[in-house]
Amino acid sequence: MDDLDYMKELKGQGFVCSQILLKMGLELQGKDNPDLIRAIQGLAGGLGYTGDVCGSLSAGACLLGMYAGKGTPEDEDDPRLYFMIADLVKWFKQEYGQGNGAIHCDDIVNNQGTKSIAHCPEIVAATYQKVKDLLVDNGFDLSGMD
Repeated sequence: MDDLDYMKELKGQGFVCSQILLKMGLELQGKDNPDLIRAIQGLAGGLGYTGDVCGSLSAGACLLGMYAGKGTPEDEDDPRLYFMIADLVKWFKQEYGQGNGAIHCDDIVNNQGTKSIAHCPEIVAATYQKVKDLLVDNGFDLSGMD
């Protein structure tokens, strides 16, 4: 099953954009974390359906952090994280910014909730692929074993 078909399956199970991105990222690493998946739901629809920052973009940044972020007191900060997030945001603005660099859900779907049904799966899939590309380009093993 390709990523888009699997994303549609997850959507059919009631998961939202931000959850789908993180769930697939966890599965790449052979992990399951229902608490994280529940927590990340707060990003959906632009920070809890307020129409603010796109949940795909913010969850993409979280997925990058899952690989490069500090998780224990002993961990060193990995400067690649901030460069990857900056690259993700720049890419997202170019791809979905409606010509003005928009990153807010309402701006991307032009305040038309019904448009999100058609437009958002494409955004989620492309963001997921971009995150994976950034990780690989920066030397991360997607299985989380680096």
